[in-house]
Amino acid sequence: MLTAILDHHRDDLRLVGARVYSEDKCGVDVGTLAGRDPIGVAATTDVDEILALEADCVLYTPRTARVDDVCAVLASGKNVATTAFLFHPRRMAAADRDRVLAACERGGTSVHGSGLNPGNLSGVLPLALSGMSRRIEKVTLCERADWSVYESTGITFDNMAFGQPVASISPTATQFLAFNSSIFVEQVWMIGDALGADLDEVTANVEAVAAQEDHQIFDHLLEAGTTAGQRWNWVGRRAGVPRVEIETLWTVRGEYPKHWPSPRHGWTLTVEGDPSMQAHFVSLASFERSASMAEHVQSANVATAMQVLNAVPEICRAPVGFATTATLPLIRNARAFDPQP
Repeated sequence: MLTAILDHHRDDLRLVGARVYSEDKCGVDVGTLAGRDPIGVAATTDVDEILALEADCVLYTPRTARVDDVCAVLASGKNVATTAFLFHPRRMAAADRDRVLAACERGGTSVHGSGLNPGNLSGVLPLALSGMSRRIEKVTLCERADWSVYESTGITFDNMAFGQPVASISPTATQFLAFNSSIFVEQVWMIGDALGADLDEVTANVEAVAAQEDHQIFDHLLEAGTTAGQRWNWVGRRAGVPRVEIETLWTVRGEYPKHWPSPRHGWTLTVEGDPSMQAHFVSLASFERSASMAEHVQSANVATAMQVLNAVPEICRAPVGFATTATLPLIRNARAFDPQP
């Protein structure tokens, strides 16, 4: 997000502050932290300094989201655009939802959560395809990804619990796994609510599988016998019949069970109905030039960030309260073809 604003001369966006979480970054110019020339804006660990800034919107992208943080920002008069949560506030915990809404009303602000999945692929795209439907029986989004190429091993091992005992993996095993599962549950509800599925329930289930051999994943060793694959299913049902499903097939290296489905890597959206439709999405650094695996992996991070960054103008124009993928206009980058510096 920072480099998009700094490198592409977004005249509609200007950086006025940044919160950092370590003392060695406090006081450092934001441009320097992003590997660019200084811009005259120093980063800070002081939350009060951030809340006191004159700003229209805060880009909130922590590894672990906190309702308290978002409420403080919203109440201070700043809109929030986040990749972390709040994808479908109507179905989040009532106490948290009411707190966030009260903060919006106090600050006269709005909040929007989006990204890739949850986000555009499990939100905007199903809604867009529904415009060509006469009737829908089921919507399914399947994601297949190899986590061994993802450099953020803190997320892979500490948060997502790869390398942990297989028996310890469940939708409520840890605070992070429970949180991560909850945002996918919300996204299933969002599709159901937006398309009139009248879901009775949304369930979460995960099957973990063990590594057959040791794997060195960047600076971490994933030992044989520990978790090397996770198949998550979040299913929305009406009268016991699955109507909306998000499935994620997450593995490392070649540890892929034969009894799992084997879709292409990336995201496959299937709409069963009249007519039935399917779209496959993959994000790469380029389809024309040679690129490293690191560049290809980074492209998904870029897509996640830009879906939210490009929504900032519409978030600022939105009515007070929750701005979702179902209520905002189509998000686009009106400067996408601008000449590059």
